[in-house]
Amino acid sequence: MLLDPLANALSTIKNAENTGKSTCIVKPASKLIGNVLKVMVERGYIGSFEFIEDGKSGKFSVDLTGRINNCGVIKPRFSIKNLEFDKWEKRFLPAKDFGALILSTSSGIISQYDAKVQGIGGKLLAYVY
Repeated sequence: MLLDPLANALSTIKNAENTGKSTCIVKPASKLIGNVLKVMVERGYIGSFEFIEDGKSGKFSVDLTGRINNCGVIKPRFSIKNLEFDKWEKRFLPAKDFGALILSTSSGIISQYDAKVQGIGGKLLAYVY
């Protein structure tokens, strides 16, 4: 039984990275997972990904680059203000400006670096480094 598709997707990516694979299949697909993967591509943690229609909910084929040490979801999804990023970076990332927090904002799903520039907060979804 699948309770958290985002957690399942990130653990699939992390396990494929740890075993040295160059691609992995993430299923089921959703808009949330697609947007998180898009942020990971923008930050350079994965190569590219494509949606594959399988007649059900679909799946993503993800090209891995070997740059992910760890990734996972943040539960519960804490609300974060635009001045609190340092506190949450200390909690979930190993060092300052190493890795990225992924959050859901009114501007969509973005990394904490983009949220700092825009001066907005949101809800924490995941981390990657």
